[in-house]
Order: sequence, then structure tokens, then C-alpha cells
Amino acid sequence: MEQLLITTITILFFPVACLLLLVVLLASIGKSLGLRRKYVQFLLKVFEFGQHKIEKAQQRQENPDDEEEEEGEEIDDEGKRVIRRDISVSLDGLKFHSARQDLILGELKKDFHISDAMYFAKCGMEAVIEDDVTKCFTAEELKSWNFLTRTTQGHQFISVRLTILWCLGFLFRYCFLVPMRLVVLSIGLLWLIVSTAFIGYLPRNKFKGKLNEYVSLMSHRILARGCSAYVVYHNKENKTSNGIVVANHTSPIDVIILSCDNCYAMVGQAQGGFLGVMQRALSRATSHIWFERSEVKDRHIVAKRLRDHVEDKSKLPILIFPEGTCINNTSVMMFKKGSFENSDRIHPVAIKYDLRFGDAFWNSSKMGMLGHLWEILTSWALVADVWYLPPMDKQEGEDAISFASRVKKEIVKQGGFADLDWDGMLKRNKVKEEWISKPQEEYSKLLKVE
Repeated sequence: MEQLLITTITILFFPVACLLLLVVLLASIGKSLGLRRKYVQFLLKVFEFGQHKIEKAQQRQENPDDEEEEEGEEIDDEGKRVIRRDISVSLDGLKFHSARQDLILGELKKDFHISDAMYFAKCGMEAVIEDDVTKCFTAEELKSWNFLTRTTQGHQFISVRLTILWCLGFLFRYCFLVPMRLVVLSIGLLWLIVSTAFIGYLPRNKFKGKLNEYVSLMSHRILARGCSAYVVYHNKENKTSNGIVVANHTSPIDVIILSCDNCYAMVGQAQGGFLGVMQRALSRATSHIWFERSEVKDRHIVAKRLRDHVEDKSKLPILIFPEGTCINNTSVMMFKKGSFENSDRIHPVAIKYDLRFGDAFWNSSKMGMLGHLWEILTSWALVADVWYLPPMDKQEGEDAISFASRVKKEIVKQGGFADLDWDGMLKRNKVKEEWISKPQEEYSKLLKVE
């Protein structure tokens, strides 16, 4: 009996070991057999089938009373908003959501009425119900079910076919994909730590730079395969070999996604735990900039190191996420000006994830990095598009804030994101007093003064 068990395990282990070896080897040289693309296409067909079944079930449950209630709902074109605003308070002051293109705020002079306070009260109540900032720090709701259990709708129990598909998908993800991904991730992480430790002992020269570039690409490609990442890179002719690269930020996984196609030095908050291990490993091979956000003196040191790095054309391009925090990939929030004060040329990159296959957003206030990694490992895949945008130069007389805003708008346009002027650090910090007084100043400009 024991001999039979050993023989069975050996027979099963051999093809699995060969598959793992093939995955690692292909990742090492940046090649693919096209299986991930076929896998993604197959999943899309399964999702379409599931959505068709759900729509049929919903149609059977609908009645005339429900239709009358739905006619009174206020939603936007994408069906995501709870309310529709005619006036709102923003970082720039008051915003009028008018269809008139010729509406100029400065020309709307009026007398003061005590009822004007109701507009501010209305804006406050609307913000309590739904504001533009809070929803950026929660996972986006999907338009259609993706056969994952992260839903309260109970779609898997609508029909026998959907139940069977959901059960098969659950077994496939947890019994096959998760073990395979864990092994590949472990190999990639071990290779990264060992190889960077070796490179760290080499003298700084051209050979060390080339070796670090090869090892970095190889390690991050293996790590990406461990997440079943399928990434399409657009406009590769805009890739750079030096300078400052800025991108929208969804998760620390962004670094892996971008580093599969180019080698970067990085700037970021010093971390502990799993991320700290990664940061220390990367720092052995090349110069990265890690800092404590709470330390004021660190800001001056970082600014100086950034300038020195940009001026040295032999160094790697430095990757910066100017939002300073993770956003759920539906919006892009305010870019901090610090990155745009140290260089007159910026290389923008837009990263857009397909949330149907798995949520790439890291809600750091609710879970640690390992919990976030586990969610990715138990998802179907990590599907993303990356656009290298043409380099942008600072215009004559343009300050860092305006330059940052202009770069952000290009990323927003390419990725199809919502453009928000609010600071992403509102997730952690109290609202500044000048932001509170800004709408008051704008309102005072509307009043007629004798």
C-alpha cells in the first residue's frame, strides 16, 4: 500500500515539476506560449455565460412595481452614482455642474440671501451620502459577476449550471492555481534575494549595471507569473533609460508589473514586514530612495537625492507614484509637486487593471500586504494594460503644481480614469484649513458688493 502511494505521488509530481520548471524558464527569458492569453479569453466566455444566466433570472423576478421605482432613480451614464449634483464643493472652490459651456463663475453676481446656506448644507448632505474621495479607497463594484465569492448577491445559487461552474472554479483556484502560484512566487522571491545579495558585493561598473538589469527583469517576470499576470504594454517606443517616470498607483504590485518590461530605481515609504524584505533586497543591487513620510528632514534629503539621481544619466530611470497612496484604479488623485520640482522632463505611464479577473487594489487601512497578496493569489488572474506616454516637458513659466496637474490629465485621459483634485493623503490626514476656506472665498466672489 505504501509503495503504491509513493508511486502515485511520484507520477503526479513529475508533470507538476516539469510545468513549474517550464513556467520559470519562460519567465526568465521573457517568453510565453500564449496560454495566459487563451486562459483570459476562456474566462471572458465563462463570465459572459454567467451574466446571461443572471440577466435571465433577474428578468423573471422583475415586476411592474420595481420598474416604476427604477424610473425615479438618479444615476450617471455608468450607473455608479447614487445622486446627481448641480453644485458641489471641491478643492478649487465651488463647482457648478452645468451643461452650459459659457457659464463663468465670476459673472454670476447676486445679492446675499439667508437661503444660500442651504446650498452648503445640501453639498454636505450629499457628501455624507456619497463623496468623491471615500469611494476611491474601496474596491470598485463590478458590473457583472466574475464567479468569485466576494459578493453578497448569491449569484452562484441562481441555477444548477452556475453552481457547478462556481464550485469547479473554486476548486481550480484553491487546489491548483494557489499551490502553483505560491511555489513560483517563492522561487522568484528567493532568486531576487540571493541574486541581489551577490550583486551588492560587486564593484560599481558597467558590468554590475547590466547584470542588475538582467536579474531585475528576470526576478520580476517570475514574480508576475506567480500572480498569473497577463500584461499588454503599449507604445514601447516611449520607454526611457533614465530620468523620472511617474504612474498612477493601485498597489505595490504596480512595481512588479512595470519592472517586467524595464528596470527602475524606486522612491517610496520605508516599509516593514514582507515589503521591507523586498525593499532591502532591491537596495543591495542599486540605489533606491526609501524615506519616512513623517520625518520633515527626510523630505529635503529625498529632494537632493532625486536631483542627483536625475542629473546622473548613467543611472536607471526612477519610478515615482506621485499620489502617495493606493487608489482603486477608477480615479487619479492629486499628484504631489515634489517629483516635478527636480526635473523639467517627466515620462508618464498609465496602468489600468481589468477588475473582472481580480481586484488589484490594496486597501492598506484594512489589510496587510500578505492579506492583499493572498487575495491576488486566489483571484483568476492579474490582467492589466500599461501605456508608455510621450515624455512631457515643463513649459516656460510653469510651476511644479501646474506641471504635475498637466501630466496627471494625460494619464487620466489614456487610462479612462476620473480626474480628482483631492489629496490622496485625506485617507490618513485631517483636511487642511485652507481647503475649508476655499469654498467660502469663492462664494464671497459671487456676492454683489456696493
